[in-house]
Amino acid sequence: MVKASSILASEAAHFGGLAADWWDPKGDSAMLHKLNPVRLQYIRDRIDQHFDCDECKFRPLEGKSALDVGCGAGLLAEPLARLGAKVTGVDAAAEVIEVARAHAAGQGLDIAYHAGGVEELEGSYDLITAMEVVEHVADPAAFVAALAERLAPGGLLIMSTPNKTAWSKLLTITLAEGMGRIPKGTHDYDQFIPPEDLEAMLAAAGMKMMDVTGIAMSPMKGLHLSDDTKLNYLISAKR
Repeated sequence: MVKASSILASEAAHFGGLAADWWDPKGDSAMLHKLNPVRLQYIRDRIDQHFDCDECKFRPLEGKSALDVGCGAGLLAEPLARLGAKVTGVDAAAEVIEVARAHAAGQGLDIAYHAGGVEELEGSYDLITAMEVVEHVADPAAFVAALAERLAPGGLLIMSTPNKTAWSKLLTITLAEGMGRIPKGTHDYDQFIPPEDLEAMLAAAGMKMMDVTGIAMSPMKGLHLSDDTKLNYLISAKR
């Protein structure tokens, strides 16, 4: 039986339209460039803890496979490859996958990129990341279940998403989109998911949430990891 796709055509079209300047830190994806180091800090910490890695090791994912779902043009997939993983990236927008392939080739990185949904992939992965994706899919619970199906035994799942709060709506949509910091129409507040709802989806998929860490914004620190989850948050989960 063919599984229903998590892809929303309107979302794929929106992000496909941003493909051309995805790697421009001052372009439409500038906020992603600011967010990526914060994500990587969290990912590296969770990798070290989950896989019992030496925190000083340059390639802690050596010998492991990683899947980046909603990979865009590779802002996260490329660092995962540099951490030693055999990386697969999948995204609904074929335009960004073309950019991702070209950029990886220019960096000498061997990353397997696919245009489509996670449901179309086969095999399993030691690490799965899905950053700012679950709020853009047709059925979040089914999407989380699809991620769980692709996770190898002993594997680690890491996700991030905006919280469903007045604060996240103000900063992400009213201010960031309203002032052009993020392209208008990127977010739909009705699709935002609070941590307890995501935890319930993970549990229904046979997963256990191990950690929730906020991504906060302040004038002094900019975007940073925090105990404050009102704006955005990251989670790690296992079977």
